[in-house]
Amino acid sequence: MENSTPQVVTIAGSDSGGGAGIQADLKTFQARKTFGMSIIVALTAQNTYGVQDSMLIPSVFIEEQFQSLAADFKIAAAKTGMLGDTERVLTVVKQLKKVDFGPLIVDPVMIAKGGHPLLTDEAVGTIIENLIPIATVVTPNLPEAEVMIGQKIVTNREIKQAARKIQKIGAQNIIIKGGHSQNNEAADYILLADGQSFWLTSPRIDTIRTHGTGDTFSACVAAELAKGTDLMEAIKIGKAFIHGAIEQQILVGHGHGPTNHWAKLSQEIQILTDI
Repeated sequence: MENSTPQVVTIAGSDSGGGAGIQADLKTFQARKTFGMSIIVALTAQNTYGVQDSMLIPSVFIEEQFQSLAADFKIAAAKTGMLGDTERVLTVVKQLKKVDFGPLIVDPVMIAKGGHPLLTDEAVGTIIENLIPIATVVTPNLPEAEVMIGQKIVTNREIKQAARKIQKIGAQNIIIKGGHSQNNEAADYILLADGQSFWLTSPRIDTIRTHGTGDTFSACVAAELAKGTDLMEAIKIGKAFIHGAIEQQILVGHGHGPTNHWAKLSQEIQILTDI
């Protein structure tokens, strides 16, 4: 019965403020009843006001973390977040090809809410060329999707086109998150590897307590996949979980506060085949 508990790993940066990054991922893994572990790629000095500084972990130590986990645990899903620069991206890709950590969810973290860059310009291309093609699911928000395809995205038609372009890069399943759009609802567009596509919508909540939403959503999807949940259902649960985490607020910090990882699932989502 060793290693029978669902296990999932986050490969990302540490958020000293606890609202995003590895800390948000681990809280989400715990909330979804999986055992979480981490491979730290970067450290940040940050709080709810923003990121004040960041520091990258030596690649050799990132490799040692991979080797340590692979030697003992039965990891059933993995997700990536902040990867910093080209060297770290290539290190992570190389190690992921060596180990079997199950489905890979790529959250292409590029810029913090306060504007601090979390990925070098050069590394954007490295992610597109090397990491996206080995991903099971890619979860860019609108600004990240714009960087990935090199053009502005405004309309729902353009969102659909962007998803198809990202799929052509090599990604199997794409979720373009609509939290940054100007729509009255938070609408995410999902394009699956088999060609199925649909929208998940939830009421937009007027709040500044949204720090770590992308990390939390992708971590929830990873946790569900580690438990053997069907991909479509895992995405629906992820959407419901992040909606609840924003809706059921906690009061932490003075700036863009974190979401609530204690929140119960909210079912206030709709599945639309066309929008």
